[in-house]
Amino acid sequence: MDPESQHGFRGAVRISSDAERVTDADEEVFLLYSDLQSGAATADTDTFRGLGHVDSRKDTMTITFELKVPTSTASDKPRRHRKTRKPSKDLDKTFQIELAQDKSALRTRKGDTGSVLWKASIDFARLVLQQIHAQASDSLLDAEILKTQHVVELGAGTGLLAIAFASLVQRYTVTDIGALIPLLRKNVASNFDGWPEQCLPSAPGSNVFVEELDWLILNSTIPAHRNRVVDFEPADLILVVDCIYHPSLLPSLLETIDHLTIPARTAVLVVVELRAEDVIREFLELWLSRQGWEIRRLTGLLDRPYAMWLGWRVGDHQ
Repeated sequence: MDPESQHGFRGAVRISSDAERVTDADEEVFLLYSDLQSGAATADTDTFRGLGHVDSRKDTMTITFELKVPTSTASDKPRRHRKTRKPSKDLDKTFQIELAQDKSALRTRKGDTGSVLWKASIDFARLVLQQIHAQASDSLLDAEILKTQHVVELGAGTGLLAIAFASLVQRYTVTDIGALIPLLRKNVASNFDGWPEQCLPSAPGSNVFVEELDWLILNSTIPAHRNRVVDFEPADLILVVDCIYHPSLLPSLLETIDHLTIPARTAVLVVVELRAEDVIREFLELWLSRQGWEIRRLTGLLDRPYAMWLGWRVGDHQ
């Protein structure tokens, strides 16, 4: 195991002591769906939500994040310093993200699910933003390391995560199929003034780049020519959030992940809403069948109905 793993991190991602290694797809699916069913009887509409899009009837969405600092965090310094420390409520932060949706594309463009906003992106964004804002000691992502990272998001859809995380990273490359690039660019531009042409290097959003990346095209391109399909800097962290839904896309998705991943450098964080059991099983079987990968389940971070895995290619350095 390399030094980063020994100290509980893969890049900016924290590996908790209970992050079990995934070695068998059937066993992993059994554990995940057993836990899901155990909570189904008591789950309300906010925690067990089926398909998972927010509202496909609206042309625009306003997403509000209310970030709070726990009282214990605000008063954990020695008593002599407490007079000058702000109450926790004064450290709370609220901000909004405005997103356009292409609601007609969801119904008319075959295979296009990214034209509307999905709840997994909101829940994942809220988790990361809240933990970093509260400076939680057990945060999923280390804020200081994250500032040095190039994050690449696959299947980004409306671009919520790129907008939410832009200020946390060194560089954020947001990708999706060609048909969704105009929507992505529109949403990034509407949340960052002057993006990209008039955006100063130090201005908010200046580190966000929108790139077309079609997994099917990459998979059908011979390896020697794939740099023509992927024309951006190597990734430190790859985000795959709610992209696992159609079995026909899984081989191409995993080939794309494999191509973008550099051993000893790139971490891959996968978040999925647990819908079709057979699709989850097939994804894991295909991922585990690829040589050189270590995959761990991250638990206790997102409530049902989600699963989260961290993967990396071990390479020859071990």
